[in-house]
Amino acid sequence: MRALAVVLALTLSAAATPAWPRSAPGAGPAHGLSIHGDLKYGPGFTQFDYVNPRAPKGGSVTLPAIGTFDNLNPFILKGVPAAGIATTFDTLTVASTDEPSSEYGLVAETMETPPDRSWVAFTLRAAARFHDGSPMTVEDVIWTFDTLRTRGHPVYRSYYAHVARVEKVGPRTVRFTFKGSENRELPVIVGQLPVLSRAYWAGRDFARTTLEPPLGSGPYRVESLEPGRSITYRRVKDYWAAALPVNVGRFNFDTIRYDYYRDGTVALEAFKGGAYDFRSENSSKNWATAYDVPAVRDGRIRREQIPNEIPTGMQCFVYNTRRAVFRDARVRQALAAAFDFEWTNAHLFYGAYARTRSYFSNSELASRGLPGGAELDILAPFRGRVPDEVFTREYRPPSTDPDGLRPNLIRALELLKQAGWVVRDMRLVNAETGRRLTFEILIDDPTWERITLPFVKNLERLGVAARVRTVDSAQYEYRMKQFDFDMTVAVFAQSLSPGNEQVNFWASASAGTPGTRNLAGVRDPVVDRLIDLVIAAPDRPALVARTRALDRVLLWGHYVIPHWHITAFRVAYWNRFGRPAVPPKYDLGFDAWWIDPRKAGSPA
Repeated sequence: MRALAVVLALTLSAAATPAWPRSAPGAGPAHGLSIHGDLKYGPGFTQFDYVNPRAPKGGSVTLPAIGTFDNLNPFILKGVPAAGIATTFDTLTVASTDEPSSEYGLVAETMETPPDRSWVAFTLRAAARFHDGSPMTVEDVIWTFDTLRTRGHPVYRSYYAHVARVEKVGPRTVRFTFKGSENRELPVIVGQLPVLSRAYWAGRDFARTTLEPPLGSGPYRVESLEPGRSITYRRVKDYWAAALPVNVGRFNFDTIRYDYYRDGTVALEAFKGGAYDFRSENSSKNWATAYDVPAVRDGRIRREQIPNEIPTGMQCFVYNTRRAVFRDARVRQALAAAFDFEWTNAHLFYGAYARTRSYFSNSELASRGLPGGAELDILAPFRGRVPDEVFTREYRPPSTDPDGLRPNLIRALELLKQAGWVVRDMRLVNAETGRRLTFEILIDDPTWERITLPFVKNLERLGVAARVRTVDSAQYEYRMKQFDFDMTVAVFAQSLSPGNEQVNFWASASAGTPGTRNLAGVRDPVVDRLIDLVIAAPDRPALVARTRALDRVLLWGHYVIPHWHITAFRVAYWNRFGRPAVPPKYDLGFDAWWIDPRKAGSPA
């Protein structure tokens, strides 16, 4: 769970910006793009509402990272990229974080797309520059796109699969033409494209890891690093885009340093000792028990919890259905009954969480009740191809009643028997082969052991032999990329306007592509079709109905064991920061904080 803190805020000079009706698509070049609905900020906006345009620049901040890094090129599959490296690269557009799925020009001065969204054209700003002073050109954009799609991380091939061609159509204008059916999200996705220097990479192998800082263009550049241990970024004093509306009030720290720690326990103790400044707290146990220290009691460390409106997505134990033991949905459903959320929440989390019941929880996109109206119309053609429960029952993960876990385990054994598994000598075995049901739960954070081990004990009551294996972050990331696991803990983050990322999460085409997020190995033509419908949704009501239908089919596929969520940021920080009075709805917003020189209590 992410967290956010409140400090004594400075008052913003600007009032809230009224909603601005977006021009009809095809009306000509515009300053922003939106998937559905209106843009909040009009053509003459000067800043986002969630920044302080008078925020002082200066000071240094130290942040934590877990594990290690061995790569400063974050756009490839190989290696582990350094924390914060994205701040060294600019993109065509920037998303606002107080409205759903809207972007405004950064490298692109204007953008244009026709009513059918069959293409999008970006006109670059004449002032756009790389850190060496060389201009960003249309040729750089085209080279970046082609390189990412052919030599970059596999996710780019998935995201850009429907781009038919990219061409220069003016001195500073590049056009992306799409193929296939209407895809309203594609222009916005293309707007997220970083712009890399073709000249810099001409004599280098893009597909290899590197610890030489690549030529960038963003608000920060790499100043120094100790491979695998720390990396420091310095704010670019003559940053070409510092005064643009999308950047006003942001990127206020002169330097940002990331120190790497072996695990979260070590990192927590380092924070309390003053080794770094700001900590997002993901552990409810830590939040409840680990901050009873003098620095908290005397106010030098502040702890805050602030509500947000971010869809929480799905955190879960995820089954790798590529493994034979998990191919039967009845087995997956049965094993989920052994996870006792109510006990876990009460005894481990201090009652801090709510059970997750949707891949799109905390949003209007989450399925609820029984399908009806437009959602039922979408699902009706798939009767007989999806579980009957999609139409007859609201999905609810197993819960513990006053009788404890026993009723769940009885039901689980019935499902397992239907799937061909029986108990012999206190061991769950395949009725035909006699082979025991056994699997490994792979994690990379020892914190998860206290959560996973009780689940393993409950599985033992079914006769299942599960084991927990904790590995270092580099090994874990490699094994995830290769789908080399039985079960793991995963988070499928969701936005307010889901679209092409669902291909990466659930599409059959992603199931066999190393590096994608289809960890569960979902291969279902119905899911593929529903993803297509979500991507092609013509308006917000259609998007909501189609997403709920997809949610319902995924839930009843029993690909995961849902965990829990919280709808607030939790943060602890040394009391040396200022932050805007109005926080963004859908993001932590730390890039708009600043060092307040008037505050005492900084770490030694």
